[in-house]
Amino acid sequence: MSNPDGQKSGGDRDWSVVVEDGIAKSNEPVSSAVAEPAATTRRHEPHEPPRQPLPEKLYKPREPVHNKRVRGPFRTFKWLVMLVTLGIYYVTPWIRWDRGPYAPDQAVLVDMANRRFYMFGIEIWPHEFYFVAGLLIMAGIGLFLVTSAVGRAWCGYACPQTVWTDLFQHVDRLIDGDRNARIRLDRAPWTWGKVFRRGFKWTIYALIGLVTGGAWILYFADAPTLFRDFFAGEAAPVAYITVAVLTLTTVTLGGFMREQVCIYMCPWPRIQTAMLDEKSLIVTYKDWRGEPRGSVKKAKKEPEKFGDCIDCTQCVQVCPTGIDIREGPQVGCITCALCIDACDKVMADIGRPRGLIDYATLEDCEREANGAEPRSPWRTLLRPRTIAYFLIWGSIGLAMLFALGVRSHTDLTVSPDRNPPFMLMSDGSVRNSFTLKLRNMESRPRDMEISIEGLPGAVMWSDTINRRDAAATQVVTVPADQTRAVRAYVMVPEGTETRDFTFRITSQDEQGETDAVKTRFSAPGDS
Repeated sequence: MSNPDGQKSGGDRDWSVVVEDGIAKSNEPVSSAVAEPAATTRRHEPHEPPRQPLPEKLYKPREPVHNKRVRGPFRTFKWLVMLVTLGIYYVTPWIRWDRGPYAPDQAVLVDMANRRFYMFGIEIWPHEFYFVAGLLIMAGIGLFLVTSAVGRAWCGYACPQTVWTDLFQHVDRLIDGDRNARIRLDRAPWTWGKVFRRGFKWTIYALIGLVTGGAWILYFADAPTLFRDFFAGEAAPVAYITVAVLTLTTVTLGGFMREQVCIYMCPWPRIQTAMLDEKSLIVTYKDWRGEPRGSVKKAKKEPEKFGDCIDCTQCVQVCPTGIDIREGPQVGCITCALCIDACDKVMADIGRPRGLIDYATLEDCEREANGAEPRSPWRTLLRPRTIAYFLIWGSIGLAMLFALGVRSHTDLTVSPDRNPPFMLMSDGSVRNSFTLKLRNMESRPRDMEISIEGLPGAVMWSDTINRRDAAATQVVTVPADQTRAVRAYVMVPEGTETRDFTFRITSQDEQGETDAVKTRFSAPGDS
């Protein structure tokens, strides 16, 4: 604010500083201004870097991948793997396996209600879960073996996400046409024709998801019975919930998210990257041979100037994840090798040798870049690392086969009563109580003899055997494929001290299988 004479008031004073000959001068009245060196009166303004404009969106929107149809040996192999894996998944629950009248006749069954796992002629009980753990360990080491030998072959051919994505992509191709037709349809406005095509395609998506989820629940119950009950509305609610969840996830992950699962969601590519070494096979673009890129016409005019790559982008157009392998190894590459099929076809058409994009190790890439001849990729299978993985994997498998071959179908567990540990009878004898669990893992009822070893003068009876019939051995019948709990009372003469003894069971059939458990008999004076 200025006074009538044009001078500024105190509240509106201009405190700016003018520097003349190294002396700072203020424009305030001379009486109040203090002349100071410029270095002590200049106001320091911190330097701030120029701010970058924030992106409009934090996440890049997905660009649909419309991969092109391709033919070649790797595509044929991919077809074969897809048919085999899907066939195994959908057909296995319907395979029958006769186990007799007392066991289910489904070849592969996870019987949650009775806590059993059936796989053809093998029946796994809960106390034998180490067999399942062994299978899981073998699966893990098998992945290590495959990765060290042929890179991410699991991702490229056998991973469920890859298999179902491939199936959905074939549905796209069947309904909407090949790559160019799908791109045009995507960019076209929403007409009734496009709505019909989308609706028809998504209906097929849903049917595939329904069949996938439906096949999964058939592994947990008798398939024909559950199939009939499911469509009659008589199945358990958990069956409908499971099918609904699996249908939704199958359609979402395989139909709409596809390559995003492989690139962003799945941790396995990161793990595999750490497991690869310079001797592992990967899909590689040989840039020392392909660069610089140029068309066929340019290469004819100046053959020394251009490499073999004619920049046709066929390798990019056939890729199911939409990457450009010419940019080098990357997480998005699942090594399905469809780009090799596409490139080999182009090389054959223009009369150049195949292998511009090929399976190769980093070690071989370096050799070839230095002028050496290509080597067969199959030799990478035989090297110390893969042999070590194979030996470990095979050893676990042989150990499991041996354990399955020699395992007994009779099993016994013993639990002594702890409170009270013993009872002193009126005649001076001592009685202990035990709970015996007799497992009959045969698909037929069996009589089993229970005997006592290492406890002189001992007799026993049970809830179903009268005390008058007490003896050192008893025979009980165990139903087929079941566990029978027996409440056993063991009594010894007066004066018997605390000591260890053994319960033994022996099947009364031609097999004569036996099992024994050592336990302890408590008597007065036991500390």
